[in-house]
Amino acid sequence: MHDDIPLTVGRATRVLNERIRPAIYTDSVPFEVAFHELAGEPIPPADALKRDYEPYAVGTPWGPAWNTTWFRLRGRVPQEWRGRRVEAVVDLGFDVNMPGFQCEALVYRPDGTPVKSINPRNQWIPVDDETVELYLEAAANPVLLAYHPFQPTHEGDVRTSSKNPLYTTRRMDLALFDEQAYELMLDIDVLLELQAVLPATAPRRMRILQALDDALDALDLQDIAGTAADARTRLTDVLAAKAEHSAHHVSAIGHAHIDSAWLWPVRETIRKVARTATNMTELMQLDPDFMYGMSSAQQYAWLKQHRPEVWEQVVEAVRDGRFIPLGGMWVESDTVMPTGEALVRQFTYGQRFFREEFGVESQGVWLPDSFGYSPALPQLIRRAGFRWFFTQKISWNQVNKFPHHSFLWEGIDGSRVFTHFPPMDTYNSQLSGAELAKATSQFRESRVASGSLAPVGWGDGGGGTTREMTGRAARLRDLEGSATVRWEHPNDFFDRARAELPHPPVWVGELYLELHRATLTSQHRTKQGNRRSEHLLIEAELWAATAAIRAGHAYPYEKIDELWREVLLHQFHDILPGTSIAWVHREAVATYAKIREAAEKLIAEAQRALIGEGDREIALNPAPFARDGIAGLSAGFPQKPRKLQKQKGNVLSNDIVEVTVSDEGLITSAVDLATGRDAIAAGQEGNLLQLHQDFPNAWDAWDVDRYYRNRVTDLRDVEKMEFTEDAKGAHVTIVRAFSKSRVTQTLTLEPGSRVLRIDQETDWNETEKFLKVKFPFDVRAEHVAAETQFGYQKRVTHTNTSWEAAKFEASMHRFVLVEEPGFGAALVTDSTYGYDLTRDSVDGEITTTVRLSLLRAPRFPDPDTDQGRQTCSYGLVIGAGVAEATAEGIAMNLPLRQVTGDHGFDPLVSVEGEGILISAVKLADDRSGDLIVRVYESLGRRAAGTLRANFAAGRAQTTSLLERPEGPADLTLHLTPFEVRTIRLEHVETGRPA
Repeated sequence: MHDDIPLTVGRATRVLNERIRPAIYTDSVPFEVAFHELAGEPIPPADALKRDYEPYAVGTPWGPAWNTTWFRLRGRVPQEWRGRRVEAVVDLGFDVNMPGFQCEALVYRPDGTPVKSINPRNQWIPVDDETVELYLEAAANPVLLAYHPFQPTHEGDVRTSSKNPLYTTRRMDLALFDEQAYELMLDIDVLLELQAVLPATAPRRMRILQALDDALDALDLQDIAGTAADARTRLTDVLAAKAEHSAHHVSAIGHAHIDSAWLWPVRETIRKVARTATNMTELMQLDPDFMYGMSSAQQYAWLKQHRPEVWEQVVEAVRDGRFIPLGGMWVESDTVMPTGEALVRQFTYGQRFFREEFGVESQGVWLPDSFGYSPALPQLIRRAGFRWFFTQKISWNQVNKFPHHSFLWEGIDGSRVFTHFPPMDTYNSQLSGAELAKATSQFRESRVASGSLAPVGWGDGGGGTTREMTGRAARLRDLEGSATVRWEHPNDFFDRARAELPHPPVWVGELYLELHRATLTSQHRTKQGNRRSEHLLIEAELWAATAAIRAGHAYPYEKIDELWREVLLHQFHDILPGTSIAWVHREAVATYAKIREAAEKLIAEAQRALIGEGDREIALNPAPFARDGIAGLSAGFPQKPRKLQKQKGNVLSNDIVEVTVSDEGLITSAVDLATGRDAIAAGQEGNLLQLHQDFPNAWDAWDVDRYYRNRVTDLRDVEKMEFTEDAKGAHVTIVRAFSKSRVTQTLTLEPGSRVLRIDQETDWNETEKFLKVKFPFDVRAEHVAAETQFGYQKRVTHTNTSWEAAKFEASMHRFVLVEEPGFGAALVTDSTYGYDLTRDSVDGEITTTVRLSLLRAPRFPDPDTDQGRQTCSYGLVIGAGVAEATAEGIAMNLPLRQVTGDHGFDPLVSVEGEGILISAVKLADDRSGDLIVRVYESLGRRAAGTLRANFAAGRAQTTSLLERPEGPADLTLHLTPFEVRTIRLEHVETGRPA
């Protein structure tokens, strides 16, 4: 036979798009339309329904950026349509390629009950009465990631966005729905996509193509409605053919990955969640097999608070087991930068909400889109009671293809969690033929496992699953040539997958994303606010718990919960990483200021209850180790500092270290006096600021590409340098002007300290630049140790393979350490997270250079990222091992508090044992008055020690991270490397058992 394949495919494609799709609605009548444009922020629907409405003509522009317009639609179903399916069809000015990224609306009845939402891929509204009156809350969200993406724009903040209308309505009609035309559309669509991925001459493909030709021959293009049913009969056999016995199985779950903020502010996310949830509950009425999963307890809480009418629908659907709370976290957070305690709170607050509101808990952690995953996460997942972990983001790697899809992920402590990556490499599947073929061909475990998971629906900006997707799923349930598809609860998928893989492959260590590396630096004020807020809340819990037990002070449960939830929200993976619009980060900085004020107030109230009124100088030590003669987690009278001598010239010294500063304000020597070792490589200079050109190929706020290193300016010019000395230590103040910016650094060496502290203030006015600070260490390090949650991770210093070479920018928390046997040096920070390292050779000697990442200046999505005044502090720890680096990192972030009062106090709890640190001291979430203490092994080795309770403590129990009893606790501790252990101590004065 002749090769007619292109002819058949071209014919079917054109008929589908130009004749069948338009024939789904055979007739229409326009609505009578009126509108009310809000002058400011959104208002509750009940209020909007009462407003006065003015006549509106379809085709009139509407909606300045971020504006809300309420449309009222009134109409009557024509007499001749009675008994047939009628829908409202509304086009607000949609671009079908931009679902979730442009205008959308939630539709209400006059009584305030929600119907469903409309968006570019979902423009229909059900009609169930002859007289129709609908109200549309239409959001004019601007398109910021358009066809030519990453262009700087001021549309990302309501304060700077255009006031001109962005959209023009095209259609607002009652329309007659032709079900046969709609079903024919789906039949042909599925078969066209299937044949496209089959082998070129496969018999199955040939049968499909012939069936398509037969169906089109039976279709009268001038009478689609009258002939669609007949055309469908010609496709019956090819659609009924069963899948192969070994066909890949796809477990589908409805999904709408809704970013809690990104190219829209938090207030708009609240409405996006309402719009999507309404659509999903409505879709459940159409398809009894459909199941939908939504993560993020925060998003459910928004519904309960702001859209109770939608919340009621969701509660009922959760009760029916078809609307599935996923993930068990407060939000889909970043997992690289938050502290360990913050990640614990993500789980405790998330699971608590699901448990209290729905009586369910998530069995797995659901993070499809975060930018890499900390190696501390497997332990936290397991200790929080989860059984599995899901993501797909590592498929975005630039260089290396991840070798597994279903595997065990092992963390720094040895904990393992069963993990799955969907082989179709998306969290926004449409169940297309190409996606299903990709899942089949890419699945790495197909020798022993039968299938994979697929989140199905429009995401990022919400929208979720459509009826077209459920229609595809029905046809793909058991179809020859395709993977099979069924809607399934993720728990059921993971149970089956684990059973099929009794000996799964193992991946050890971090899940490093070879992309979006600059998210460790962008939007410094947001990152600084996060770091300070986390530590302030940990400190507030400590002092409040101490005051509650020691002084009967009322523990501020509600306020602490409120503040933690704000911090957790802002750890969302497009807020903390610095990749949202200006509006989001402007509000984040303001929120952090409020959190700081509120946390400081809680701390002050607890401390006053503890130390009383008086004029004696008292220091409070929130760190878990002694400082200045004051035990950890206690308060007392500080020891007077030892005298420090500033030597002649540019040398700072105390009895521990000696630092030489050049006339350019650079560190040319940093000697540990006990060993005589100089931390700075010979002939090199530390604290050298370096400015790079920084214009990545894409994703400006997200990415830094390797070639940025090729162009660098060393900032050596000194405008002013001054040496001073006071009781707190010796100081060098250096002022530099460069390009359009200015930086002031104050270097401080305190008595008795091995840390040279650098406090930096920058007036930053750069564009597309990257500011680093360089420290070339005279240390031959095979690895660096970078702090992560509850420990550290090692990264090699070489680039032997593409996997190591791809990690040219990496993450740290409070320290990064370079060490060889007998000597090391560390950098500690108060608000930065990114660094790079190189293994260098100087005069034949191997050295290790570490550079902290300080500031960037990308122009998308916020064109003014980090402009203006910025502050940060970091320190050089001279002669450091892991213990010293850990302690100095904690000390920089939990400084001593100098106050006046009457007396000090002993710590509630203390630990004896090298390497064992207390991470949290708080009252139990159940408000029993019992004390929760969390300890961890910090040095990466086995440790033994004793936890001492310095109050009237009763029974001790080991608990999960969710504070659930797991058995009696022995206060003689034996911890494995990096083990985290949570202990509950009964406060016997409560009169209640633990």
